[in-house]
Amino acid sequence: MHQDARSFAIHAHGDQKYGTRPYVDHLDEVAALARPYGEEAEVVAYLHDTVEDTDVTLADVEARFGAKVAACVALLTDEPGATRKERKAKTYAKLATVSGPLELALLVKAADRLANVRACVRDGNQRLWQVYQGEHATFRPAAYRPGLCDPLWSELDGLLTPGTADAEG
Repeated sequence: MHQDARSFAIHAHGDQKYGTRPYVDHLDEVAALARPYGEEAEVVAYLHDTVEDTDVTLADVEARFGAKVAACVALLTDEPGATRKERKAKTYAKLATVSGPLELALLVKAADRLANVRACVRDGNQRLWQVYQGEHATFRPAAYRPGLCDPLWSELDGLLTPGTADAEG
């Protein structure tokens, strides 16, 4: 099923780029981080940006991948807002209410954020790293659940610690 999700997402994202790389590189990285948590996590990882960044609708996702996957993608889709700060505040408030089976979305959100921060460090994107670092104090309490995916959070926390040598270079 994750191969179907991968193909669906690649088609949906088309020629979009993640920085200078093909968008599939980002999707593959998020899916690889989610893979240890099961097939369903990997499926949601491939689909996490489809509604936010393409013409795909939640109804499309639900018809092809089911209600739970669609509900997770809905949770991972930024809420509308005039600025990033406004969108993220609304989205983090939504994430803070999640419990039970839909915590799968939080796992994928942690994988996505870790992939994004790794890319900042790898590419030397200090400006975007600072954005993520600045958001971390509100993002973490909204999305973290003890025991859900602690290794992802451990690495993410480490990469966003002020003064991290790799991010500063």
